[in-house]
Amino acid sequence: MKSFPSRTRATVAVAVAALCLAGCGSGSGGSGDTKYATGATFTLAEAADPGSLDPQAGAGSSLIQMNALAYDSLVAVDAKGTILPQLASSWTVDGTTATFTIKSGITCADGAAFTAQTVVDNITYVENPESKSPLLGAFIPVGVTASASGSTVTLTLAKPSPFLLSSLANLPMVCDKGMKDRSTLKSGTDGTGPFTLSQASPGDQYTYTVRSGYTWGAGGASTAAAGTPAKIVVKIIANETTAANTLLAGQINAARIVGTDRTRLAGAGIASSSTPLLLGQQWYNQAAGHPTSDPQVRLALTEALDFGQLQKVLTANLGSAATQLAVLPPAGCQGDSVTGHVPATNVADAKAKLAAAGWTAGADGILAKDGKKLSLTMLYDSALGAGASAAAELLTSQWKAIGVEVTTKSQATAAMQGVMFGTGAWDVVWEALNVNTPDQLVAFLSGPAAPNGTNFAGINNATYTAAAAKAATKNGAAGCDDWLAAEAALFQAADVVPFANSQIPIFYKGATLSQTGTILPMSIKMLG
Repeated sequence: MKSFPSRTRATVAVAVAALCLAGCGSGSGGSGDTKYATGATFTLAEAADPGSLDPQAGAGSSLIQMNALAYDSLVAVDAKGTILPQLASSWTVDGTTATFTIKSGITCADGAAFTAQTVVDNITYVENPESKSPLLGAFIPVGVTASASGSTVTLTLAKPSPFLLSSLANLPMVCDKGMKDRSTLKSGTDGTGPFTLSQASPGDQYTYTVRSGYTWGAGGASTAAAGTPAKIVVKIIANETTAANTLLAGQINAARIVGTDRTRLAGAGIASSSTPLLLGQQWYNQAAGHPTSDPQVRLALTEALDFGQLQKVLTANLGSAATQLAVLPPAGCQGDSVTGHVPATNVADAKAKLAAAGWTAGADGILAKDGKKLSLTMLYDSALGAGASAAAELLTSQWKAIGVEVTTKSQATAAMQGVMFGTGAWDVVWEALNVNTPDQLVAFLSGPAAPNGTNFAGINNATYTAAAAKAATKNGAAGCDDWLAAEAALFQAADVVPFANSQIPIFYKGATLSQTGTILPMSIKMLG
């Protein structure tokens, strides 16, 4: 799910630093007389190291981007939401049954055949709760069983899935060798994609080499096309200003820029392709033992903040207010579930709620209850850019004004997800889960809490669950009103607070490209 987040059991997403789990934007393509380079290397900057490269064990933005190079899905989705063939040449969806015909001649990087049974094995693995895949419930509905007959895969769903094909477009398929020994996937690849990992230096860079004979890309894309890079190098550059400078100097070809460096890159005439993302999203840990497990504390903390100010600071005044949870285009639903549903700023009422809940100020001005201070640990993803640090300082000052002690910590996506889905040593988190259909978030907003599920905040909102269940009975956009009502219930209870959107650009030079939340590998064409 670019949390840009993910997961170790991690976030959809979860993070651009935000998990970008799906989505879309478009870049400029070359004209008919464009001259392409042969045998060139495309170099991409990523803000965070993905950690384990297992494509079904995480969903952070850098992991999703890198795995797009080496793995394919059953189907693909274009900017308009049209479903395109990829590993599957055709499909049918009828109620709780979906069938897919797997293309012939597809091979894995080691030359082994990719078969319908391989698809079944992938789905069975993700569906197994012991696998603890964060993709379960996000990109494949819970309760799906799969079977193969010849080149046909049949999926039997526990109940209809309103956006099934859009979700499956995000489910990477691993080849047989990797399925048998998943330890090889942590620092290697075993997929059917157009590139294969040839060198890995964690924390520094990863090199992918093009595969000859790859002809089954979405829309018939082939690595024989003019301008296809011979290699793709992914450099880990945590500092956005450094990434921007490196791009300007021609030392890399592309970088996603969240903060103000985008202004000078645009001013320098560097081409870009932008994608709308949910950038600011605040979560409260509702597990027992955390102050934020108390609904009145969550409401008070929410009312004490000026999210309009936080949005401007986080996005360097380049963003806008959040409107809904699933914003990546092609978004399955369009609407506003936020306005009028997130508790408005009301400092006096926030203080009153805390007093009513038994919190009283000590000599140092910090609230305490039963001898324990109202002290919170707030984590934010370093991939959110420089604005996140300033916004965290603003949050700290606004909570301090009502007697709350806050310790803020910036962490890389992989480390954050280890805490969010593992240790639980957090009270408040800024991590955005970016998806294009609301059903992909259900497992993160309800159901088993981490570490037994992907509901890392431990949310238990009966109104959300009921509305989401109702929405899921309707096909596609027909359920959008119910999906938006479900989201509104979360915001009214201060279970989660989305507060900032932004158009996040990928700048590029020396090449052309397009993106659907992540850069499409087969769209990269090196210029001569």
